[in-house]
Amino acid sequence: MKYIIRQATIVDPNSEFNGTQQDILIVDGKVAKIETSITDSFDQEVSIDGMHISPGWVDMQANFRDPGNEYKEDITSGCKAAVKGGFTGVCIQSSTHPALDTKSAIEHVKRVSENQPVHVYPIGAITSAREGKELAELYDMHQSGAIAFSDDKRFIQNPKLLELALNYVKNFNGLIIHFADTPQLSTNGMMNEGENSVYLGMKGIPAIAEEMAITRDMFLLEYTQGKIHYNLLSTKGAVELIKKAKEKNQQVTSGVAAHQFYFTDDSLMEFDSIHKVNPPYREQTDVDSIIQALTDGTLDIICSDHSPEDIENKILEFEYAKNGIINIQTAFPVANTILRKSISIMQLIEKISINPRKILGLNPATIEEGAIAEFTLFNPNEGYVFNEKDNESKSKNSPFFNQQLTGKVYGIISKGKLALS
Repeated sequence: MKYIIRQATIVDPNSEFNGTQQDILIVDGKVAKIETSITDSFDQEVSIDGMHISPGWVDMQANFRDPGNEYKEDITSGCKAAVKGGFTGVCIQSSTHPALDTKSAIEHVKRVSENQPVHVYPIGAITSAREGKELAELYDMHQSGAIAFSDDKRFIQNPKLLELALNYVKNFNGLIIHFADTPQLSTNGMMNEGENSVYLGMKGIPAIAEEMAITRDMFLLEYTQGKIHYNLLSTKGAVELIKKAKEKNQQVTSGVAAHQFYFTDDSLMEFDSIHKVNPPYREQTDVDSIIQALTDGTLDIICSDHSPEDIENKILEFEYAKNGIINIQTAFPVANTILRKSISIMQLIEKISINPRKILGLNPATIEEGAIAEFTLFNPNEGYVFNEKDNESKSKNSPFFNQQLTGKVYGIISKGKLALS
């Protein structure tokens, strides 16, 4: 198949065409030509005013609920939502039922997803059944295609176990993704601990729960000389700890979910359980710190933290509702809407494409002649309203329905296919 992308603005720091408008001819999944005007024959043409093209986006934190809870989401529906969100690659977490903690579990995900237009990268569990008692089959899972290792939103409380994991994965350049939490401080917490939680009479999750966890991990990181990544930071103190660790040249990278700097804990004043997430929305000072950290490079990536939940588990009294929102379709426009006054579109693409690929050891997907085509088509300046009818997820737990957002995804080119949204 031959596709021509007409007059797209290239956003790719690794491309000699960065910042220019070009025609791009893609033949059988590879870039054949990049010129100001291409007259070759083609099978399909994409020409949209204001269109931009970048290396394909990669989401480092999503849940597709397969296996075990496919009624909430499965790999097919998750990939449809990913295409709509502009992602050519999605890292799916280990918290399935059963957990992704064996070679066969990883192979199941790879097999089921192989015909999807999106690259699905399974994250293997660090510990068996994510119970924090003994290491899972890390090397076997790596050999079967696990992109990294994480117990998702379970903190490994035994420091010896995390030390072993950090040391073990060094043998094959593996990556540990950890969730910063101190369960003894956060268990049964429903929202950020602060003035609003006191006013509402709800048990809070203190910022120190996140910060104490990172402090401990940094000692282990220095001791093992390993590397670690956090997808879901939320507090000003956590950002400061990461900045200090980077200044000491420790191998730590980190990120934030897009909704974490879109909302604050003021959004919970009406007890709407759609806003119940973990980590919780924090205060404006935390949000300001996160935006600054994204601007200065302290935070490396932005993810969706896509967490589908059915109505029966979400539309309940706040205390009993489950955490999580769906966000893979809206992660880019949500981030772009808030950050467009603070960072350039180039910086934003670094957070959702360039840096995730570096951290995960993926190919850079550079827009150059001869390269494999793995690109995202979008317009960072087009506004739109995200409606429930546009939702491709099986679940509907989104706080962004009927929200005016800025940043429209047109589709992706991946695995030799053009998939328009």
